[in-house]
Amino acid sequence: MYLMFIVFYVSSSDFRRQARCAAQTVVCWSSVFQLNKQRPALAAWWVMEIDGRDFLKTPSVKTVRFGGSVAETLEKHKHGDSSDYELLKHQLVDPEIKDAQIINWLQEFRSSVTHLTKDHEQLIYTILRLPWLGRSQAVVDEYLAFLGNLVSAQTVYLCACLNMVVSHFTPNFSSSFSTSRFLMPILQENFPFIQKSSRTLECYVHNLLRITVYVPSIRRDLLELIIGKLLKLDVNASRTHIEEAEENRVQTQKAEEQTEECLFDMDEDVSADEPTRTTVMAHPVAERLDTLMAVLMAYIKDVCYVDGSFHAERTKELYRDLLTVFDKLILPTHASCHVQYTLFYLCSFKPALAEAFLDHLWKILQNPSLPAVLRQAAAGYLGSFLARAKFIPLSTVRACLDLLSSWIHQYIYSQDSCGKQVCCDVSLHGPFYTSCQAVFYTIIFRHRALLEANMKKGLEYLQSLNLEQVVMCQLNPLRVCLPSITNMFAAITRKYQVVFCYTIIERNNRCVLPVVRSSAGGDCVTTNTNPLDSFFPFDPYLLKRYTHCLIYFHLFWFTYSAGSKEDEDDFLCGETPQAEGIVGLTPNSYDSNFHSPSSLGSPPNTLQSLIHTNTLLYS
Repeated sequence: MYLMFIVFYVSSSDFRRQARCAAQTVVCWSSVFQLNKQRPALAAWWVMEIDGRDFLKTPSVKTVRFGGSVAETLEKHKHGDSSDYELLKHQLVDPEIKDAQIINWLQEFRSSVTHLTKDHEQLIYTILRLPWLGRSQAVVDEYLAFLGNLVSAQTVYLCACLNMVVSHFTPNFSSSFSTSRFLMPILQENFPFIQKSSRTLECYVHNLLRITVYVPSIRRDLLELIIGKLLKLDVNASRTHIEEAEENRVQTQKAEEQTEECLFDMDEDVSADEPTRTTVMAHPVAERLDTLMAVLMAYIKDVCYVDGSFHAERTKELYRDLLTVFDKLILPTHASCHVQYTLFYLCSFKPALAEAFLDHLWKILQNPSLPAVLRQAAAGYLGSFLARAKFIPLSTVRACLDLLSSWIHQYIYSQDSCGKQVCCDVSLHGPFYTSCQAVFYTIIFRHRALLEANMKKGLEYLQSLNLEQVVMCQLNPLRVCLPSITNMFAAITRKYQVVFCYTIIERNNRCVLPVVRSSAGGDCVTTNTNPLDSFFPFDPYLLKRYTHCLIYFHLFWFTYSAGSKEDEDDFLCGETPQAEGIVGLTPNSYDSNFHSPSSLGSPPNTLQSLIHTNTLLYS
């Protein structure tokens, strides 16, 4: 069994192989120890020859060193001269020691192993502390050969050697922490300026994400760095500016084509140039953002799917990292248009991920200890996600609407029972108004799916939400919500005779007084029509490179034909939400114990239990 010792290979970049090597070494040394007791002659021969080479005839590796040879140093120490002996120990603990130096000394130690008695215990412990696993394969092989010789010739060191090997059974977490502490500032400092070319940014972000494969402990920090830079690009490329740039380019291209048609036929050149025109964003900042978002989306897909198969554990770890970055950076950022689609895309892989994300947003919304601005942002994300994510099952939509409506009614009751006059004040009741708008927005998009399967049950469900009490309360949410949402919600609820909102809307309109720009006259403008400062984070994805993947999971609007007038009185002839194409998805057994990271506060009901109840009632 002693021959097993020569076939151990250790990779410094793979801890599992290191631990396996160390474990095999323990078994092998135990065998060598027994062999030394039973057959000392054979053990002595193995000391002198290993790896198929004669040690005595192997030339030493040339390197720079101080002091004499190991044999001379041990002889001087034996006669009382310890100067070279101390110098040798000092050189062995040098953190900048080279591989060639280690190999040279180990070969000399092997030739003098019979002299390394108990008197040299301190020197042996210094050798055992050498960082051999992080070295080249030649150092690893030489070190293992030295250890084999040592425990064969000096059995007194067997326990010390075994302790050293067993210490490598677990990873060295301190090195990971120090790596993060020193590496992250360097990566942040060298991140290219956001105005650099798309290619420069793409290469840097791609290599940052590759680092997470080799150093998983800093993945969250790297994602935070990358997403922080993406948010800077995102807020500098507003939806309006992107649409204007695309429209202007289309107009310019049409004008150029008309001019060229008057001169000569350019069909071949136009068709050859068409792919680059359609895939490159007209807005320069949006082009850089599009490039980086495509890299990040591809990374998410590669992490979650291994050889085409979904990997649950890796996906959950990535979800937790992205959710932490979401809470720290994305949620507090107002009016970002595209970066949040990283979580949207990840949640599309499994319904359980979408439910965990909704549950996380719900806990933020109903937690009174959090700032109102974060609670309002969470309500905006909740409503937009429910309305736009086609992959969310109807049972989950109903469960979330039940939670929201229950919380809204409790809030109304608490305000009515306080005995004070309640006024319409966004600064005091911001989370309430944003929650009402989330419910209205979700019903606008999802009412067809809620009603088309079973009209009677669907109407009963909408009536059970008691929306009439919400719109008629003293807090008057219809006055605060966006006019477009208010009008669309009023049209839909009147069509199905669920709530009648027009009386309240007309009264609110009379309370909105026009404001003149100057005393000299001029155009009149009404007061702020967006007091909630609302934005809908999952409005259509405008970037081009990855939109082909998101289009299957996103619920879009479609326009009726010009001749359709049946819903004109209900404000529906312009736009109406498209019926869901994926309504058969139901919660599966992806992971029944999978929950989002804990947060303060607890909802009056659990989202999972409500989903189960709604599935039973409406299936």
